[in-house]
Amino acid sequence: MAASAVPRGWRWGEPRALGRAVRLLQRLEEQCGDPRLALGPPSLRDLLPRTAQLLREVASARRAAGGDGPEGPGGAGDFLIIYLANLESKGRQVAELLPPRGKRGANDELFREGSRLRRQLAKLALIFSHMHAELSALFPGGKYCGHVYQLTKAQAHTFWRERCGARCVLPWAEFQSLLCSCHPVEAGPMAQALRSTMDLTCSGHVSVFEFDIFTRLFQPWPTLLKNWQLLAVNHPGYMAFLTYDEVQARLQACRDKPGSYIFRPSCTRLGQWAIGYVSSDGSILQTIPSNRPLFQVLLEGQKGGIYLYPDGKKHNPDLTELCRAEPQQRIHVSEHAESQTCPFCRREIKGREAVSIYQFQGRPAAEATIEDPEDNSDQEDGKLEQVAPSAPPLPPRLDLPQGDRDEGQVKVAPLPLPRLRPPLPLPRIRNVASAPWDVTSCPQTTEGATENF
Repeated sequence: MAASAVPRGWRWGEPRALGRAVRLLQRLEEQCGDPRLALGPPSLRDLLPRTAQLLREVASARRAAGGDGPEGPGGAGDFLIIYLANLESKGRQVAELLPPRGKRGANDELFREGSRLRRQLAKLALIFSHMHAELSALFPGGKYCGHVYQLTKAQAHTFWRERCGARCVLPWAEFQSLLCSCHPVEAGPMAQALRSTMDLTCSGHVSVFEFDIFTRLFQPWPTLLKNWQLLAVNHPGYMAFLTYDEVQARLQACRDKPGSYIFRPSCTRLGQWAIGYVSSDGSILQTIPSNRPLFQVLLEGQKGGIYLYPDGKKHNPDLTELCRAEPQQRIHVSEHAESQTCPFCRREIKGREAVSIYQFQGRPAAEATIEDPEDNSDQEDGKLEQVAPSAPPLPPRLDLPQGDRDEGQVKVAPLPLPRLRPPLPLPRIRNVASAPWDVTSCPQTTEGATENF
């Protein structure tokens, strides 16, 4: 194989680096003999072999591709250099905490609630979980796709591709300067706090995957950093790098104070929040809300008497200013022509269905209801039961046919049906017969991309 046809990473020892990383993970797996290390999530005994297998697939795909495929600054080669160096560094830290190879019993302090070693191991397990998720997202099945990775939020995707191009990873300093072009952040402690929140793998870089997770957590995009500042920097209920079990342990001290709560990024559903709280009977529950801005969920829970005391403290921050700052969403769609893709998300249209659109007339304010903030239970360890949502109210009963009534029943005059306005005219689309607008089969008409987790 000609030297010019070999990817830069392979010329500089990438195969050996991948093999060295796999062997490191195998040694760590041997050190995880204590059954208590299987607890989680995240569980190192589960993550280590899965990460090793994915690295083998990456090595195989890179070898088979030869000199073909996307390469360049911030591409697959640069990402793997950063990733493998970070993996080796974090692997050595884990090895120092675990018992030597051949010794099954671990230091009891690793499993003592609140101990320094237990906190260190839990954080490293979370970092390994994030690293596995990142590698799976950018190298699905071992094949690199970082140059075409689709961020979930459309505005975040546009920002990354316009300013970062096809790169999938950037040094933090460069990324910070690019982000400040639309979301200014003060240098110093505030910038350091932003880096610690966004850099999930603690590598000193920001990948397109990490930015995707950050923009999902602190949506919506127009007030991204304001949301982050109020929810992560200033909010006493925010907990970074905390596991399910650690949330349970932390809220034990608040069991006599129903309404106490804390929230953290979910480690099994990256990009979503997990909220732990003390219920009215003193139970400690954890729930993962639906894909909505966190401040909306917390405000609704506050009105419902569920989220009142962040980390047991009396002061519950006022988040209503985020509601006032949230702008109306606007979707710009180009002319459809004869394309077989959605004009908004550019995904393939797999089915067609004609629809009629009627103008929504709204309903009285008295009928408005607050969505139950406990819409999804956190199933990270299978210990919780699903919180069943309440059934929707039945529609008003219209007049029944005469033959279906009992003679002794009081007759009620039929309710007048609401007057519907005529359907609004659909936008003119060229060649409608061959390429009508598709609504139901497009997976990204609201968010701009499918959920990754």
